[in-house]
Amino acid sequence: MKLLVLKENLNKGLGFTERVVSKSLSLPILNNILLSAKGNFLNLSATDLEIGIRYWVLAKIDKEGKIVIPAKVLASFIGSLPESKISFESINNILHIKGESFKTKIKGFNPDEFPIIPKIEEKEFLELNSAPFCQGLAQVHKYASLNQTRPEISGIYLAFQKNQVQLASTDSFRLAEKTLLLEAGSEKSNFQGQSLILPQKIVQELINIGSEKKGKLKIYLTPNQIMFEFRTKESSQPQLQLISRLIEGDYPNYQEIIPKKYETQIVLPREKFLNHLKTASLFSGRINEVKVKIDPSQEEMEIFSQSSEIGENQSLVQGKTKGKMTEVSFNWRFLIDGLINIQSPEVSFELNGEEGPAALKPVGDPSYIYIIMPIKAS
Repeated sequence: MKLLVLKENLNKGLGFTERVVSKSLSLPILNNILLSAKGNFLNLSATDLEIGIRYWVLAKIDKEGKIVIPAKVLASFIGSLPESKISFESINNILHIKGESFKTKIKGFNPDEFPIIPKIEEKEFLELNSAPFCQGLAQVHKYASLNQTRPEISGIYLAFQKNQVQLASTDSFRLAEKTLLLEAGSEKSNFQGQSLILPQKIVQELINIGSEKKGKLKIYLTPNQIMFEFRTKESSQPQLQLISRLIEGDYPNYQEIIPKKYETQIVLPREKFLNHLKTASLFSGRINEVKVKIDPSQEEMEIFSQSSEIGENQSLVQGKTKGKMTEVSFNWRFLIDGLINIQSPEVSFELNGEEGPAALKPVGDPSYIYIIMPIKAS
């Protein structure tokens, strides 16, 4: 392998691939990145056996070839270099790196020892705008369960319909759903009617990579694996591919939990509600409990918290109210988590008594809903 590559482009690719590299003691080959030179590109590949990544960097290839190099060493070294052209040449599993003012050798490994990243046949796919999809994932992914005894709710659920895709996650105490409209032509996709569960790790990588990335995202699907492919407008060559296994099992019918009506509703300024909750949290005690009391006749909501060790706090937030008077206890952390992922200036807080599910909804945006269960009265 022999090639010339710009440090800036290589460093960017290493930043993406290094995050996927496993810190494995039992399989040390996973601590490496596979470098493959072919055509006009240097391909960087890494895997932890659950997810894999391929990243293409434009390069001047003089000789095609492959080598496996320790990820941390290579990324740290390239990151320390000034912006310039860098020469790579592999000889007997040693990578020779040259620049204007340095010569470096890094010991590598036989590329045949590197695990094969599964290839997904690139036939049927669904194409989306990457930023809205990844931003939608960011609004729901934090609520998936961390308990692996129920793997089906440890991931993020995707359901493809004729002209939309629904994203959802739950840990049994709260639930979030985001609905994204698909572009014209998507209704012809074979994805229609399919659903799947994504592991949290691949979702986090998608959010890191794609939330600010303009361009198209292609999704390829098999019965047990999925591939996300990012492309730039300038090239027909993929820039990045993420491959992941899917979580097996049936996702619970969460739609049954979403209340179709409410007993009490208050529409509040989101920022004020958030600030009052943060203040109340200082006095909430060990179980993070805050009590909210809504009195429609007064057009306000009272937020109360107390701790036997610290004291107590009571505050009022004005809002537009409907329904009957109610008093309900919630975990303040769960309320704040929901409000943080709502972007609208106003939020609708809908309650169903002391034990029924409550909902937070952005005013003017029907595509998002956050459900939270109250703390039951003892």
